[in-house]
Amino acid sequence: MAMLTVRNLPDDVHRALRVRAAQHGRSTEAEVRDILESAVKPPSRLRMGEALAALGRRIGLTDKDFEVFDRVRDTTPAEPMRFE
Repeated sequence: MAMLTVRNLPDDVHRALRVRAAQHGRSTEAEVRDILESAVKPPSRLRMGEALAALGRRIGLTDKDFEVFDRVRDTTPAEPMRFE
C-alpha cells in the first residue's frame, strides 16, 4: 500500500480531524483515509460498465444483437512487429 505524508497541516485542521475521528469511533489516520476515499471515489461517480449495460437494457439489446460481431470478426492472427 502507498503511504502519504501531509506537511504543514494547520493545528486547527488536525484538531478537527481528531474530533471527527473520535465521533466516528476510529483513528485519525482511518478518518483521513475515509475522507480521501470519499473525495476521489464518490458513490455517485459514473461507472462506465454499468452505464453501458443500462443503456443496452433501455434500448432493448439482446445477445442476438451481438452475434453479428462474431460473424464479421477478423480471426486472422496478428503479425508480429518488425523492427527493420
